[in-house]
Amino acid sequence: MRIVLATHNPHKVSEFGQIVAATRSDLTVVGYDGPEPVEDGVTFEQNALLKARAASAHTGLPALADDSGIAVDVLGGSPGVFSAYWAGQRKDDVANRDLLLDQLRDIADPHRAARYVSVIALVAPDGREWTVRGEWPGRLAQAPAGSGGFGYDPVFVPDGQDAPERTVGEYDDAEKQSQSHRARAFVALVPLLAEL
Repeated sequence: MRIVLATHNPHKVSEFGQIVAATRSDLTVVGYDGPEPVEDGVTFEQNALLKARAASAHTGLPALADDSGIAVDVLGGSPGVFSAYWAGQRKDDVANRDLLLDQLRDIADPHRAARYVSVIALVAPDGREWTVRGEWPGRLAQAPAGSGGFGYDPVFVPDGQDAPERTVGEYDDAEKQSQSHRARAFVALVPLLAEL
């Protein structure tokens, strides 16, 4: 089955491709080169649906779209849907991380709880729609570590690790893909794909 992934973000295409390949060998994910809708939703669900609807309408194929970000408890769930633009409209990963760390500079480790959130929307050409959510709990490190991943990975320390704890920036791709918020959301999505 062919399905379009509604993103122009090459990091997400690569990450999602690895997750899909490990889970569904009968699913062929094709890239999306159509117009991007304005992401003016105020939830991950709303933005994921906006993107999936646009991609399905443009290609005539079932479409998947992910909207994701990091939610920090002490900031009331922010940056949330604004994660990619936290430091401004340039989508600058380093500036976003630096601003977030600066905002939390006086917050002690026990109060730095955070979670990665991924919502995946699936939209069929006939108009049927589904969303699923995956969350990866953890906390924010005091400083970046590791050069892997992207976005907030070098400052996110997942829960449940053996010592010494590492940021996702210190994970290899396979380790990240097996545990990530997107992988968790995709597990919830697999049964829905059968409905196509």
